[in-house]
Amino acid sequence: MTTSTTTSTAAPDPGAPDPSALGSLRQDSRTIGLVGLAHGSSHFFHLLLPPLFPWLIADFGFSYSELSVLVSAFFIVSGVGQALAGFVVDRFGARPIMFAALSSFAVAGVIAGTTNSYAQLMLAAIFAGLGNAPFHPVDFTILNKRLSPQRLGHGFSVHGLSGNLGWAAAPVFMAGITSATGSWRMACLCGAALAAIILAIMVINRDALDDRVSLAGAAPKAAGAAAVPQEHPMAFLKLPSVWLCFSFFFWTTCAMSAIQSFSSPALQQLYGLPASITAYVVTGYMLFGAAGMVLGGFLVGRVERLEKVISACLLFSGILLALVGTGWLPGYVALGVAALAGIGTGLAGPSRDMLVKRAAPPGATGRVYGTVYSGLDLGFCLAAPVFGYMLDHQMNAGVFFGAAVGMVLSVVSAGFVGAGVAARKQKAAVVPA
Repeated sequence: MTTSTTTSTAAPDPGAPDPSALGSLRQDSRTIGLVGLAHGSSHFFHLLLPPLFPWLIADFGFSYSELSVLVSAFFIVSGVGQALAGFVVDRFGARPIMFAALSSFAVAGVIAGTTNSYAQLMLAAIFAGLGNAPFHPVDFTILNKRLSPQRLGHGFSVHGLSGNLGWAAAPVFMAGITSATGSWRMACLCGAALAAIILAIMVINRDALDDRVSLAGAAPKAAGAAAVPQEHPMAFLKLPSVWLCFSFFFWTTCAMSAIQSFSSPALQQLYGLPASITAYVVTGYMLFGAAGMVLGGFLVGRVERLEKVISACLLFSGILLALVGTGWLPGYVALGVAALAGIGTGLAGPSRDMLVKRAAPPGATGRVYGTVYSGLDLGFCLAAPVFGYMLDHQMNAGVFFGAAVGMVLSVVSAGFVGAGVAARKQKAAVVPA
């Protein structure tokens, strides 16, 4: 008669996650906000060094070619690391990897702030790349496991929005502190302090980032392991949808690289606008993109065939960029149209992230996100020299036409992914009699 009491007297583990805390608006909002802040920091550290190039050239005599290698090193380390990080996240969980990544950002800032050589700057770029590598598999694993389905689209929307804001904040932060203090070293150390503060916020609120349970309350290493057939860890690489998603990210990033790095000088040459004005095209593009991401979060939960949303939005942006490339528009109108193209990419963002989720097989979320998002890093690495070559050879319109072509090719990839997801869903719905 005492069996029931003996089986129920085990004290609960105070460190164990509480499944009942998941799914509420308050908890979802807290998780979304924390993940967004962390993701914004990763985009911020994309631009730890580039805004400081003029000061580094003045102090050390480096050339832009030498400094551009630092950017390439960042994205090479990040791209390779991102593909590998997905496996680590699936094995050890997302939360500790997020803490390690933020620590790596702090280390990068300290190294950059105390550097006396090109080799030390390279080391700072490598640590920043290591910190950036795991963020997509980390963030999407946490969001997918902790958010209620009706707010998942909004989570993806805020995630993308925070990345844009991180990109926008970094040049103002780094160049602003350098100008105010007269020391680029102080700017780097302040960047390290910012990473440390964000890390402290994440540690204090670590319960909202716990990915060990999902809304169903099942620990992935226990019940989840029994529910999912055991496959080789690399089995997901055989899925065409994974590589189609990879190609989608590659082409969209090639287009973004053209706008981010080369649209300002291309507009100067095509339309005779001053650099002080064309510099705002990137800010405008990112702000329109941010607005599009907010709206895109509402579309995700209302549309079944997400590839149709992605295709319409990216084709709209591609048409606008191609129109700018013709040189037919008045100068300031062209600048506005190029900036407006950002709203299409922003609208497509949350649908893009949800499409990857639907394409990922069960139990391989981190690995799939890590692999497909490494297409971003590869796109940044390879597109920059191509568009730089175009500018060097006065092929200014090619920057906008090239970006438009990248968006069209990404539409093709998204269409194939969506068709595959729909076919798989239809097959699963057919139950044998």
